[in-house]
Amino acid sequence: MPARETRLLIIVLAVLSVAYLAYDRYVWSGLPPGDPDNGDVYMKLRTPDSLGHGSVALRDRDNDGKADVVRYFGDYADTGNYGNAMRIHRGYLYFATAGEVYRTKLSPWTLVPTARTECLLVDDYKRARFSHIAKPIAFDGKGNMYVPFGSPGDACQVNDRQPGSPGQMPCPELAEYAGVWRFSDSRAGQRQRDGVRYATGIRSIVGMTWNEETDALYALQHGRDDLYRTWPQYYTPWHSALLPSEEFLRVDSGSDAGWPYYYYDYMQGKKLLNPEYGGDGRKEGDGAKLNQPLIGFPGHFAPNDILFYTGDQFPERYRNGAFIAFHGSTIRAPYPQGGYFVAFVPFREGKPSGPWEVFADGFAGVDTIVYTSDARYRPSGLAQGPDGSIYVTESEKGKVWRIMFKGDRKAFGEKQLAVMMQRKTSASNIRTPDSVRDNLSVKMLGEGAQLYGRYCASCHQANGKGDGTRFPPLAGSDWVTGDKKRLIQVVVHGLSGPITVNGVGYNEAMPSNAYLNDRQLASILSYIRQSWGNKAGFITTNEIPRNRRMKDKLPKP
Repeated sequence: MPARETRLLIIVLAVLSVAYLAYDRYVWSGLPPGDPDNGDVYMKLRTPDSLGHGSVALRDRDNDGKADVVRYFGDYADTGNYGNAMRIHRGYLYFATAGEVYRTKLSPWTLVPTARTECLLVDDYKRARFSHIAKPIAFDGKGNMYVPFGSPGDACQVNDRQPGSPGQMPCPELAEYAGVWRFSDSRAGQRQRDGVRYATGIRSIVGMTWNEETDALYALQHGRDDLYRTWPQYYTPWHSALLPSEEFLRVDSGSDAGWPYYYYDYMQGKKLLNPEYGGDGRKEGDGAKLNQPLIGFPGHFAPNDILFYTGDQFPERYRNGAFIAFHGSTIRAPYPQGGYFVAFVPFREGKPSGPWEVFADGFAGVDTIVYTSDARYRPSGLAQGPDGSIYVTESEKGKVWRIMFKGDRKAFGEKQLAVMMQRKTSASNIRTPDSVRDNLSVKMLGEGAQLYGRYCASCHQANGKGDGTRFPPLAGSDWVTGDKKRLIQVVVHGLSGPITVNGVGYNEAMPSNAYLNDRQLASILSYIRQSWGNKAGFITTNEIPRNRRMKDKLPKP
């Protein structure tokens, strides 16, 4: 690679499961080349290898685009979990887990750093929370490091994620969470209390960077969840699939983006009151006074990385614009899952100069993503190569793509963009779904009905009413329509002992159904929550794995 640029980055949330010498078998989390002439690559893994090493260095000696030297390293206590940040700054390799930010000094012409690793920041998240704990990092070049602390809940409700539960006013989480803090980029042993809160009202940030052209911080907010499930009197499943927007924010000192009191509706083009604080999908309150997004993307696209392009390989229109990697949604049912592509936002004079565009798509490998697990690849990280190429990584199999421009830069224009513009309005993972034609509930419930008939109906009966003596009804049962966590664990782990359902006592053992895969379980559970008069929400495949790993003491309804 040319020596003009010496560092290159990709950030991704992923787990390294296999480490072969094939280029597409690695899971990439940071990607800066070490030596300026040969393009060495560094990665931060989400979980460490068998020897506890959480970082990897790669070298491509024969220039065939595949790494043929692999070196694991790391003399720090890698706790794993969300290894989603790796940056080169002032001759140091910085990287993060969910709870720590580290750095190690790079040595010129040496592949693996030999200097001692320093721990710059520790987050005590394990004592209080486990949600929105990603630690992207950014630097302003003035000795400051920026780190977000995500909210521990969804909308700061009295009872988190419970239907109808009001929001806390004022929200106590804002004192320590839901914002960006500024720290020293060189002081070891810092805690959150050692930093300065730079901005507030941002629920969850995974993608964040400093833009040198505008000398400002930019971040992508993951919006809240489940508007329909928690407030069905105001929102439909269609609203819940598309809202609230994922916000592309310029984050200035002292700015307030409004969480948890407000969310952004990209279709109405304004910030609205959250229903926990008196909103109904129309009330604006003081939303116009808050930090407004540069662009609002459709809900749940999950923006996981941002890259401002400074190269000159691509046509001039791309220079200084923003590439955004959308990891893809998990909670859009009963509509197709959205995201799973790379977008581009053209910039001029530090602001978007046009609507967002589709830059790269097709990662999912299927036309309609019904379940998150259907997607073959999920874009997660971006990097700019020394020659101006764009690198895209994903989190399912650890594949990395290098995108180069080979055409006539001066002739590039609307004609060349037409195909991707057409995908923006036609691809099911990108376009706005039709509220009727794109509702997949019939297909999803049909699959669930077949599985229910095979595995469940012999006890609970085809009509869901049970047999009245040994096997309880599912129709009208709080065990079915209530706590999803409890329902999933009952089906996965089984249940024995006396219970009461609809006022009738039962004491028959239910066997474990852990042999069913995540998709099968989600289909069955969604079916019974939507059948025989039940009107509860769908259960998605991503909700199953964590309940396979735990077996709580099941409460009685």
